[in-house]
Amino acid sequence: MALALVVLTFALAMGLGLAARRGRQMDMEQWTIGRRGFGALLVFLLMAGEIYTTFTFLGASGYAYGRGAPAFYIIAYGVVAYALGYWFLPRVWRYARDHGLITQADFFAHRFDSRGLGIAVGLIGVVAMLPYLALQLEGLGLIVQITTQGAVGAHTAIVIGTVGLVVYVVVSGIHASAWTAVAKDVLVLGLAVFLGLYLPFHAYGGIGDMFRKLAVEYPRLLSLHDPQGPLWFSTTVLVSALGFWMWPHAFAYTFSARHEHIFRRNAVLLPLYQLLLLFVFFVGFAALGIVPHLSDPNLALLAASAATLPSWVLGLVGGAGLLAALVPGSLLLIVTAALLARNGLALLPAFADEKRTHLAARILVLPIAIGAAFFAIFGNTGIVGLLLLGYSYISQLFPALAFSFLSRHRVSSAAAFSGLAAGAIVVSLLSVTHEHVVTLLPFLPRELTGLNDGIAALIVNIIVLLAVHVFTARSPSPLTQTDP
Repeated sequence: MALALVVLTFALAMGLGLAARRGRQMDMEQWTIGRRGFGALLVFLLMAGEIYTTFTFLGASGYAYGRGAPAFYIIAYGVVAYALGYWFLPRVWRYARDHGLITQADFFAHRFDSRGLGIAVGLIGVVAMLPYLALQLEGLGLIVQITTQGAVGAHTAIVIGTVGLVVYVVVSGIHASAWTAVAKDVLVLGLAVFLGLYLPFHAYGGIGDMFRKLAVEYPRLLSLHDPQGPLWFSTTVLVSALGFWMWPHAFAYTFSARHEHIFRRNAVLLPLYQLLLLFVFFVGFAALGIVPHLSDPNLALLAASAATLPSWVLGLVGGAGLLAALVPGSLLLIVTAALLARNGLALLPAFADEKRTHLAARILVLPIAIGAAFFAIFGNTGIVGLLLLGYSYISQLFPALAFSFLSRHRVSSAAAFSGLAAGAIVVSLLSVTHEHVVTLLPFLPRELTGLNDGIAALIVNIIVLLAVHVFTARSPSPLTQTDP
């Protein structure tokens, strides 16, 4: 029964994805950003797709199971990110529409009149998104294997899911992501609420009783404590919020909107939608009483569901997990291919034509997907480590974006590039050495031990950006285009 429901869900996703193309002529703009024609509902669902991914199934519930209270940073940073989006997403959308921009790298290259900066931004985006895509596929495989009780192996599920992704992304582009997002959110949210209520009542007799018992059995679990104390919490929220809209696929669904007011309406609603993550955390906490001592906390939701629910419900969980991988996975695949084609191959004379660039992007979907599947199957924890660093890297784009909107004293491309490079180097250095900034700089107070490394990199980024701006020759800014 579980296998049949997973197969049915996959067939539904494929059908919706392929049907999304109907009646549309696919050029580069249509395939990548829907010719900027998406209304409030579709943009809302695409934005919400960033919240409910396979990482939510495996990571959010697992973080609550293994770490407890620090997991609530996931709710906090989303709310802060939506508030930021309320103010600057309309300006990004307006500028992109006025200048016919399609990718994030297009935006930075045009805004700073620097092809080199656009290439650097595109490179960071591709490097950050590939492991993110691999993790979606890895999570898909694990979810399908466990929920079908081994009837479909993880590697088999990854291969089948990758084939499905390639087919409907090549055919329908972002329209496939949007249509599938509707089915995904209905199923994922329904199951999140169900599991978040059922499992606490099954294990503890209720949500209140669950937390009262956990406070006695696991007192540290319900508090912020070192090394994940209040400083870690607040700085991690800040880095994640600043990086939230810097992901290249976030720019893609920003560009796809029909009107700028959509972003402000959605920014009001999305924090309420974010609260549904509480039910995912409830699952993680309840799993402590159902399947204690798991060697891998990320299996908390799946293990607790398998231990308490009938086969057909497990099938629904597997289908929800499959959709939670396909929707963000398809967006990541589209944007990665578009970046490589439009901001890479298009710089060569042979690919300068728009039709050839579009064809190249669709052809690139296959090798990108194969590479991501390869890492999902044969990779190791290095992939997950790269993903955890993703926000630290991608948030380094925020200072350049923020300074680009200043009406006066806007920074040059050299300043933006220097700040970005300095921030990325700091993140890389801390990652390679496995050291904390306080360890590397012993003159800093010990109280800063919980500081998120991404914040340290952002501070260096901004200092270098401003220093280069001050010492750069005071020539007229190249940013003379119409200010959005």
